[in-house]
Amino acid sequence: MKGAIVLLGLVVVGALVGAVAASAGVVRRPVVPAMFVLGDSTLDVGNNNHLPGKDVPRANQPFYGVDFPGRAIATGRFSNGYNIADFIAKYLGFEKSPLAYLVLKSRNYLIPSALTRGVSYASAGAGILDSTSAEISIPLSKQVRYFAATKAEMEAAVGRGNVSRLLAHSFFLLGVGSNDLFQSTATTQGDVIALYTALISNYTAAITDLYGMGARKFGFIGVSPLGCVPAVRVLNATGACNDAMNQIAMGFTATLKSALAGLAPKLPGLVYSLGDSFAALETTFSNPQAAGYENADSACCGSGRLGAEGGYCTRNSKLCTDHDAYVYWDWIHSTQRAAELGAQALFNEGPAQVTAPISFGQLAHER
Repeated sequence: MKGAIVLLGLVVVGALVGAVAASAGVVRRPVVPAMFVLGDSTLDVGNNNHLPGKDVPRANQPFYGVDFPGRAIATGRFSNGYNIADFIAKYLGFEKSPLAYLVLKSRNYLIPSALTRGVSYASAGAGILDSTSAEISIPLSKQVRYFAATKAEMEAAVGRGNVSRLLAHSFFLLGVGSNDLFQSTATTQGDVIALYTALISNYTAAITDLYGMGARKFGFIGVSPLGCVPAVRVLNATGACNDAMNQIAMGFTATLKSALAGLAPKLPGLVYSLGDSFAALETTFSNPQAAGYENADSACCGSGRLGAEGGYCTRNSKLCTDHDAYVYWDWIHSTQRAAELGAQALFNEGPAQVTAPISFGQLAHER
């Protein structure tokens, strides 16, 4: 036990004094001791591969992972390679996103990872509401319970005080809400307001629970322009975005922004950054070429019109020639390149900042 505590102490101290190299913005060592990830398919790195049931959304076959660095293999990421959690982890000084909770449990490696890198609980299809994608994903509330179980095991291994210090300086990344909005049947203004109320109530409850367990640094990724994903565009004869769905997505992020501003003062020591994915992608859609894209409305891997009529990317899908030239990899999810640019925007502290009240970079260095 004593040896484990000393080891953890060295890990925490090393992470806390880590510095960002001046040259090329390369992080020499992690600036936080660990990263804990909760959310949906945009962040999932393999949890759903371990869920039972034929209807569970999984990215466990080609052509997912076709560009995964070092080895072209489907990893459970809904991407041709890395996803945005990986790039955020890189900015924090890690090699990539921490491994999936269910993967770590199956390998009996949960606690070593939790103490030195973190854990990802993200699950494709997950929602803020338990009713969203019920039975085929790990909803946010269950992800929080998984974290609670992880924390208990960490404390048993190295002691409550060490775990408390580690969690207080760790980076908690949350990105969820899109599936709740996709599956909502809200049409009237009253329905939408009721939906927002339920979502924010559950979301802030989860945040408060995580805070109660020691989390202090929260990086939130807002929902993107859902009305512009290929799966939605293909329903329009012209292939245009669904403005009504975009308004609901934009309204949710605005409501979340207000809720966080009201919640933070009630939780002493909590610091956060909210990334506005809608604002970041809106610029891309207005001028894709300026961002280096040739196509911002179709799936690189898919079939039929806009590559969106066959559902998820499969080994039978048609692939575009230049994967980096597309915003979307499949009918809903972004390419590795789009994820990389998204992470850059979250950490950007310049005039194009899309985060509030601080950037992810500033959040990572908060003490």
